Amino acid sequence: VNVQPLSGAPANNAVYTAFLTPGDTILGMSLLHGGHLTHGSSVNRSGMLYDAQHYTVDLKTERLDYDAILEKAMATKPKIIVAGYSSYPWVPDWQKFREIADSVGALLLTDVSHIAGLIAAGQIPSPIGIAHIVTFTTHKTLIGARGACIITDNAAYAKKIDKAVFPGEQGGPHINTMAALALTFKMAQSESFKELQGQILKNAVAFADQLQKRGLRVPYDGTDTHIALLDCKSVKAKDGAYLSGDMGARILDIAGIVANSNTIPGDHSAFSSTGVRFGTTWLTQRGLKEGECRQIADIIADLFEATTPYNMPGRRSPLRRAKVDFSALEDAKLRVKELAKQAEILIPVETKHGYPHYYDIEDNKDEPWASFKLSGDQIRLFLTYTLTSDIEALSEGESQATLIHTTKGDVRGFITCQDPFTFILTAPGEKAGLASAWLRDLSDAYIKFDEDLLMRVPGPMQIEDTQTLEPEILEGDPISQQKPYYIGIDEDQNQGKPLPKFEWEQETGPELLKTPLNQTHKDIGAKMVPFAGWDMPVWYSSVLEEHQAVRQAAGLFDVTHMGVYQAEGPDAGPFLDSVCGNDISSLEKGESCYTHFLDQDANVIDDLLVYRRDKQKFLVVVNASNDEKDWGWLNKVRNGEVRVDNQRPWTFAFGQNVILRNLRDRAAGDDMRVDIAIQGPRSRDILLKLESSLTDQEAIKALAWAQLCEVSLNGIDLVISRTGYTGERLGFELFVHPDKAVALWHALLDKGEPLGLKPCGLGARDSLRTEAGLPLYGHEMGGMLNLGVGQAGFGSFVKTYKPWFIGRQAFLDQEEKRDGEVIRFTFDEKRTRMAHLGDPIVDERGKVVGTVTSCAINSEGSLTGQAYVGEKYTKEDTALYIFQGAPEKAGKAPAELTKGDRVTLPARATVTTRFPK
Repeated sequence: VNVQPLSGAPANNAVYTAFLTPGDTILGMSLLHGGHLTHGSSVNRSGMLYDAQHYTVDLKTERLDYDAILEKAMATKPKIIVAGYSSYPWVPDWQKFREIADSVGALLLTDVSHIAGLIAAGQIPSPIGIAHIVTFTTHKTLIGARGACIITDNAAYAKKIDKAVFPGEQGGPHINTMAALALTFKMAQSESFKELQGQILKNAVAFADQLQKRGLRVPYDGTDTHIALLDCKSVKAKDGAYLSGDMGARILDIAGIVANSNTIPGDHSAFSSTGVRFGTTWLTQRGLKEGECRQIADIIADLFEATTPYNMPGRRSPLRRAKVDFSALEDAKLRVKELAKQAEILIPVETKHGYPHYYDIEDNKDEPWASFKLSGDQIRLFLTYTLTSDIEALSEGESQATLIHTTKGDVRGFITCQDPFTFILTAPGEKAGLASAWLRDLSDAYIKFDEDLLMRVPGPMQIEDTQTLEPEILEGDPISQQKPYYIGIDEDQNQGKPLPKFEWEQETGPELLKTPLNQTHKDIGAKMVPFAGWDMPVWYSSVLEEHQAVRQAAGLFDVTHMGVYQAEGPDAGPFLDSVCGNDISSLEKGESCYTHFLDQDANVIDDLLVYRRDKQKFLVVVNASNDEKDWGWLNKVRNGEVRVDNQRPWTFAFGQNVILRNLRDRAAGDDMRVDIAIQGPRSRDILLKLESSLTDQEAIKALAWAQLCEVSLNGIDLVISRTGYTGERLGFELFVHPDKAVALWHALLDKGEPLGLKPCGLGARDSLRTEAGLPLYGHEMGGMLNLGVGQAGFGSFVKTYKPWFIGRQAFLDQEEKRDGEVIRFTFDEKRTRMAHLGDPIVDERGKVVGTVTSCAINSEGSLTGQAYVGEKYTKEDTALYIFQGAPEKAGKAPAELTKGDRVTLPARATVTTRFPK
């Protein structure tokens, strides 16, 4: 017996070290079916060092199939077979496992960590004397200190194991742990311990049986150990969406029932488990018996009956989420609290629970009023959604009457602003529990507050009891007539005069605008062309050469013509969350995201990037072609001059107090910024060659994708973000004062040209983004086809879980009707003509199925492009036929063709992955 292992993993690894060499085969149960990480999981050392093979349960019976295990052992010839599990609830047949091991000359290792206490108490069969080696932990059903043991009845094996533990696996012994283990083993010999273990079994069986009686599926069809599982797929919505194990465990945790999500047979990944695992050890230690365990099963069943699973759009696959009825959740909390009180009577313990861990609807106050301190980075947005009043109108120290609509009635009170991110809510003492539980549950994001299940408010927020503020006599309506959304808004009869829709006509000046680098481009021989009202370089050498430079080394781009704004102040986040589809307020300082401006009909005004420079400072970078339109839109929205909501056309967007600054305007002074981009695999090396401090160099090196930092290079202050428009994962955008743009450009070329850096024009910028599958406004979004964000293939960047933003409902309606999406294609033949925006696409039968949106040369010299096609034609390897540069005039009818006539034929192209692999 070796009692030195610190836990189960070191114990099992010591056995492997003693008897295996890297590459040897072990056979253990699949983690997905109930096995353990240390039984050969690919993410564990046991699966990395050894040839890990796995057996499973029979999917029909969900029990171990010993004939199938024997067959697997015969085929794989393992040196060690592992029996014993972390979530399989039935006791294995140890003798059959020994027979299988003997038949292939393998050692049988039984890991009984989870059931060691039941074995010690004689409640279930023991593998001692059957298995070659037994490992177990002492802190699960043995109810002792954290540790582990290894047992073998073979003296030669024992010597190998001792050596593998020390010095092979760990250093000196933990004498304190050994002393605790000795006491654990002493206690395990007592009659009370044996009775406890027997009750653990009875409780597990009663719990599992009651779950089944309530219509919930119990994987493996029961238990004869302390473990019971629940199949969350038995909780389904009307549309077939089912509860995930993760969501199930989270909702139970909020209710006060602690369990963990777990894979069950049929699951394909531990990251998408559909089971929840329960154990009855601790409940039994608290004195609960079969009746109480059935009550717990009833609480779970009632809670899940009131839970509605739903699928939320994700970037690659739907995200499984769930909402639970507020009343049902609070009822479950109260029932759990009563059971806990019963346990306290049986075994007196000092209670140390309360907010933020546990709270409920009965937390009322005896006083007339109760106050709560509400704070958090997104507290302004949280309160905007949850209160009927306009908290943006409050200055520090000011209060206003307000109202909270809950699903169990309204709560009237008043809200006081302590500082921009801290508020005090005061409510009647008799409704303090309702108000606090409602807001806290909303903050946790698991309760249903609208028929639209996608909605959730920002969270978590801190909602703490605080010293009661004396109530004030506050005049004015607690309901804001100008808010486009708050929870329960449909209950209030708000109305007003509709605002006009936003209209914009682009004004073209008589002369082309020039960037700060205009003369620099001309000096090095750039080919200049008009673009979006600017005189811009289209190429310096050739599009293909510049394209290849970016893919192989680095390219330098003048994008100083792009619009650069800054949103500032406490309401900068709420304002940007009103005008952008993505979740702006959730950005941490130093993070950025891609997003869109939508109008009230979900038409794309522009696509853009938002960078969070500080808590109250966001950089907003828009397309040059839409700069004036975007600036006009943002200001009209802020000023309440245009319609932002079709359902309530008189309302204003949130964040009316935001400060908007145009950083390309000379009025911005030292804060002025324009954008220069350096893209490609050598781009970081080039940046680091410029003069900078070690701190700034480390900041640049540490940047992950979409992160930003503020540094100084060659004495020039810069905001540097690891973003770009070329598809390169290593690329940067440098926001520099326009007066320093030329100096920065020359410095980068001076240090970068030896590393392959080349200046690049608009031609390469377009070919690179087309090859990368990135959209261009006017082509893949908006423009002549008026494609929406979802049609462009970027719907996952529109976060419909936000309760309100401009165009939200229209976007959802648009997505429900959408029957196509932008794809990327490559022409099958290299020697073919360029396709252009608007060129028609047909299928193999000649049916028009789509339209080209972009086309350019790629890194291999082929023509690649993007096109909007019907849903049926979006799959990879689908054949498309494109009429490049299709003539507007109709040709002759086939019957009129004569020898020598020419007809237009389409070129064959193939759908590729939307983004290069």
